[in-house]
Amino acid sequence: MKIQRHGAVLGLVAASALLLSACGSDNNTGAAGGNTTSNAASVPVECGGKTKLNAEGSSAQKNAVDAFVQAYQAACPGVDLAYNPSGSGAGVKNFNAGQVDFGGSDSALKEGAETEAAAKRCQSNPAWNLPLVFGPVAIGYKVSGVDSLVLDAKTTAAIFSGAVKKWNDPAIKALNGSANLPDKDIAVIYRSDESGTTDNFQKYLKVAGGWTKGDGKQFKGGVGEGKEKSAGVAQAVGSIDGAITYVEWSFAQDNKLSIAKIDSGAGAVELSAESAGKAIDGAKVKGEGNNLILDLDSIYGSKAAGAYPLLLATYEIVCSKGYDADTAKAVKAFLTVAATTGQAQLAEAGYVPLPKAFQDKLLTAVKAIA
Repeated sequence: MKIQRHGAVLGLVAASALLLSACGSDNNTGAAGGNTTSNAASVPVECGGKTKLNAEGSSAQKNAVDAFVQAYQAACPGVDLAYNPSGSGAGVKNFNAGQVDFGGSDSALKEGAETEAAAKRCQSNPAWNLPLVFGPVAIGYKVSGVDSLVLDAKTTAAIFSGAVKKWNDPAIKALNGSANLPDKDIAVIYRSDESGTTDNFQKYLKVAGGWTKGDGKQFKGGVGEGKEKSAGVAQAVGSIDGAITYVEWSFAQDNKLSIAKIDSGAGAVELSAESAGKAIDGAKVKGEGNNLILDLDSIYGSKAAGAYPLLLATYEIVCSKGYDADTAKAVKAFLTVAATTGQAQLAEAGYVPLPKAFQDKLLTAVKAIA
């Protein structure tokens, strides 16, 4: 059964507010996730410039980008954006190589080689990491007869490192009371391609669960079977009884996977728009100026009641300066629409709309792109 991702909890704008005006007019959007709100008032969209943009990267944000493109085309007729969901690693590499206008990544550029290559691509100007999409990461599983499952970070880390091998392991049983857990091998499915989802998942396990395998875009658990992209891992779990993976919420729902609740110490929390929105409320920006890198450790380690702590923020990696005039104008128009009217459809696609604080910062950064 597909979980509802909209309604009173989100307080999304009415359908009539999806596009308030054509290009050059003011666009307004209201949205909320948990205690967050998104309400950008009087934001003009200056259409024009390059008519077709190319972008590549995170498969986690693919469904969100589809919604953004629809809103962009409605605001600026005659334009298009082609997005290749090749994974965060490819998005960063191809942005830095100048092959796409912006890249999508589930983790910010790493200081050193990545930031240096990005600055070179941007004509000796820094690239900015702009958080545009917030997506909960589900611990998706398929086990016959087990429709409800509770995990904590420590047990999840043990599963994905191979220390816990059976579904009826005492560590899992201790979290699930009288649940009828089978004497069945756990089949771990992980992302084989470079993925910001993997990076965020391993960082969560490190902060909250004592994971010692390391983080990064490559899975380092040393157990299981790898599959490419978000769709690949979700489809694999859906076809294997006893399988488990980490994958974006929308892909878990689309493939009808069961989703584990997470207990961070204040009781089991089900993944929902409300519980993810509550976790986002605690996110802080650690980047400087318009480089809006988020500090997610406070979320991952949070023990707040009712907050679902496993989520990622997808960054659009853009040049602060260094675009030609037509490309800069089109990139700014697309990102402005995506941050405002484009947010209205995100709940339907399995994401949480931008909190107002991040929306305001994001629009300031977008306006400064040159």
